[in-house]
Amino acid sequence: MLDSVVYVLRSMWGSIWTHTEVLITYFPLIILVELPLILMMLVGVFKWYWRNQHRELNRAPSLSIVITCYGEGDAIKKTIDTLVEQIYPGNIEILAVVDGAVQNQHTYAAAVESQQHHQHRKDRLVRVVPKWQRGGRVSTLNTGLYKAKNEIVINVDGDTSFDNDMAFNIAKQFNNENVVASGGALRVRNWQDNLLTRMQALEYMMSMQAGKTGTREFGLLNNISGAFGAFRKTVLKRVGGWDTHTAEDLDLTFRFKQYHARYPNIRLAFTPHAIGHTDAPSTIRDFTLQRLRWDGDLLFLYFRKHMKGMTPKLLTWPVFLYTLVYGVLQNVLIPVLVVMYSMYVLIVYPIVFTISAFILIYLVYLAIVVIKFSIYWVLISERKSLDINLIGWLLAYPSYALFARSITAFSIFNELIRRSHEESSMAPWWVLKRGKRF
Repeated sequence: MLDSVVYVLRSMWGSIWTHTEVLITYFPLIILVELPLILMMLVGVFKWYWRNQHRELNRAPSLSIVITCYGEGDAIKKTIDTLVEQIYPGNIEILAVVDGAVQNQHTYAAAVESQQHHQHRKDRLVRVVPKWQRGGRVSTLNTGLYKAKNEIVINVDGDTSFDNDMAFNIAKQFNNENVVASGGALRVRNWQDNLLTRMQALEYMMSMQAGKTGTREFGLLNNISGAFGAFRKTVLKRVGGWDTHTAEDLDLTFRFKQYHARYPNIRLAFTPHAIGHTDAPSTIRDFTLQRLRWDGDLLFLYFRKHMKGMTPKLLTWPVFLYTLVYGVLQNVLIPVLVVMYSMYVLIVYPIVFTISAFILIYLVYLAIVVIKFSIYWVLISERKSLDINLIGWLLAYPSYALFARSITAFSIFNELIRRSHEESSMAPWWVLKRGKRF
């Protein structure tokens, strides 16, 4: 048995040197496109760690937290409770905006009950804002923005709970007058459900929490999450609030970026220790539907809605090049190339070479993943004893990444052929249909 294993491994290693043209074609793709982003992210994390050792809250701006509610039921009470219990010296206004309150009587009643439960708090004002007819997520957010009375507006999802120092940590970003918005970090609450939720927990840690921390240090933050973001109300109103269509978070972030050339001092921030907890899809079906929406929206926004605004004149050259390479090339084109490459190797080359090539590629990605997780765990993680439990699952992460990229590739074709962004569940069909067509 041992001799057989050694023979197969030798054959696989020899096949790599027999067909080096495929590896020579593939690995420059990693080195030229992905490796610079990884290095920039890692350097940025170290910069953030050094810069944030002694940051204090100079003043406590008043906060208005807009909760988008639709179908959460009693779960909305938990979200409101975690916001009321924030350890924060300033005033917090909590607006539970219930979309389609006529159909969502359970959620509306639960929100009203929570409002009555917390009415004795003088520094925490809970208000329920019913939207009787359903208008969708964007309509809900803009209603909350219109009703908000305080300086900083934070948008959150109705199924998200928060650490009690979230408001304190995210408010510190606004000590800098040039910061107009800041994203918060999301963690997967149901990570123990199965392999898929564990993989998404790792993705949220490395790609979202660590990745955004690093890129923000170079002024290149790609997105402020629609599930958890904070904004200066005056600036948010100035750019028009949220816009109809899907992927409202990426759309809003991109519109902020288009002001860089005119207002070079404005900054988009990210707060890795302002923590929200959400449930990730636990089935392949739900995961696929989520990524079809997320990834298809990228093509719509970059190639349809914001095509004319993607210029160095508006974005400045650094932001333009970053968006071109890591918004368009990495997130839209590379997934398609990876899937096509994998199919080509499977069809054209001998099975021994195919296995050996995939093993080598797997090992390269695994090494990168281990480095990223290690730096995240040492410098960023606020739950080290919990996060270390996921270290063994890193072995499966490269395979998960390939699976996710396959879904991204399908999402791109789906958007090209069917304009799938117009089929979003984030708003009724008639709202999306009345929006401007791009």
